Amino acid sequence: MSDNETAEQESQFEQPDRQRLVVLISGSGSNLQALIDAEAHDELGGEIAAVISNRGDAYGLVRAREAGIPAVVLPHHEYDSREAFDAALVKVIDRHAPDLIVLAGFMRILTPAFAQRYHGRMLNIHPSLLPEYRGLNTHARALADNVKEHGASVHFVTDELDGGPVVVQAAVSVAPEDDEAALAERVLTREHVIYPMTVRWFMQGRLKLTSDGPRLDNHPLPASGLRLSAEDVTEEDL
Repeated sequence: MSDNETAEQESQFEQPDRQRLVVLISGSGSNLQALIDAEAHDELGGEIAAVISNRGDAYGLVRAREAGIPAVVLPHHEYDSREAFDAALVKVIDRHAPDLIVLAGFMRILTPAFAQRYHGRMLNIHPSLLPEYRGLNTHARALADNVKEHGASVHFVTDELDGGPVVVQAAVSVAPEDDEAALAERVLTREHVIYPMTVRWFMQGRLKLTSDGPRLDNHPLPASGLRLSAEDVTEEDL
């Protein structure tokens, strides 16, 4: 076998540089844990390079450290403006050179400059079927409206609060006896399925945000994203 043939064979098995993501959190980090678990099973398509929290008491920092992931605290109250905090956050993020930024319960409204800097490579998960119930207290608001279906959405982040292009949604049925805690728990189990899945699509180069909206495998997604019904996700998937 010639040297050229050997080099050609070896090039077929060369792996591209491992994709990196930075996760931003403010709280317990259950979606972070879902991402950590996916990476542990080689189902994330990349590695979590760092976890950053604006709160020092966020339990997600413990999850990160136990997984051997660099965990950084950047307290927002130490900055005199939202712009100053976001500027500091940019420096910390860029130090880890991520391909993707993932918001996992990050309870901060981002400045337009921050959103624009990472346009097309920042994802968020929101506990409602967007565009319904943007903002906070989504489960209580859904129950107050007596909806039959509720759920979660993964979307690209823009400078519009919870208004970026939706990639995928997962619905749950709302039972007459549901209270806020029960509904929140059922939605959270769906979040743990669709968030690692969406991150993997991005890391594999299958998901992109174009000028015409999100595309998966170069196919345009509908305005509401892909939709998993309550029956599409069984207990075996959780």
